[in-house]
Amino acid sequence: MPHFHLEYSANLEEKVNVSALCDSIRLAAIDIEIFPMPGIRVRATRVDHYSIADGNEKHGFIDLSIRLREGRSEEAKRDAVEKIFETMCGFMEPVLEKASVALSAEIRDINTNLAPKSGNIRHNMLCNQ
Repeated sequence: MPHFHLEYSANLEEKVNVSALCDSIRLAAIDIEIFPMPGIRVRATRVDHYSIADGNEKHGFIDLSIRLREGRSEEAKRDAVEKIFETMCGFMEPVLEKASVALSAEIRDINTNLAPKSGNIRHNMLCNQ
């Protein structure tokens, strides 16, 4: 049940294809063992109200939060977040050449005792094969 949530400053809307960035992250996550493919969810939220650094409106940001069910080793999580962050940085490279943007990422555990889940995506994936 890995959740990838991007928050991005509204001033990047015209500079970044956010849908393509989400798909790029999804594709990278599929190749990382600790992220079970049927549970991968990537979403993005535009942030309209923000203030960055010296207050200059030219600055933007993309912050990636990764949440997944507990039980993975620290090393596995560190490797996973580094690979996903590399994907995000690679995708953003052309934008970073022209714009002032802060990129960040974080990975944290979901406490399984406090996070019920339900759904039928796995079933639907098997039925559609």
